[in-house]
Amino acid sequence: MAELPQKKVGIIACSGEELPEGTVSRLAALRVLEQLRPGKTVTICLPLFLAGGEGDRAFARTHPTIALDGCGKRCAFRGTEIYSHRPAAGIVVTDLVAQHGLEQPQGCRKLDIAGMRAVEFVANQVAEKVDELSGGDWGSRASMQEAPEGGTEAPTCACGSRK
Repeated sequence: MAELPQKKVGIIACSGEELPEGTVSRLAALRVLEQLRPGKTVTICLPLFLAGGEGDRAFARTHPTIALDGCGKRCAFRGTEIYSHRPAAGIVVTDLVAQHGLEQPQGCRKLDIAGMRAVEFVANQVAEKVDELSGGDWGSRASMQEAPEGGTEAPTCACGSRK
């Protein structure tokens, strides 16, 4: 049987730097992309997406996308919904921290130990969501041109550039 292209999941992370949870969201997204689900995920650059990046917007229209927001403002989720397509999933770091009784992260540019624990926890939550979405029937949304499963490609961005 012929191998089908692997379905990739986009992760669009918060860009907020005024809250530790924004940093948690970006580091968790990187952890998923590089360590937990390499080859199954791509990042979508929120600033480029909001500024009109057609490659990123097209990817979010045709592939399952996870919006990973630092706080309840949900900028990544709302921006994706407005300019492309409603994300397949939305994760809010402040909600996860509260719901699971995690210690409040501190530090915006350099996270404390609680922040790094939150990164690990959030990354694992995102990885589980990637697994759920990878099994979904997204092929009907558009033709997909990704590397075959088991490929050893470097982490990529939805715009098509390498990391």
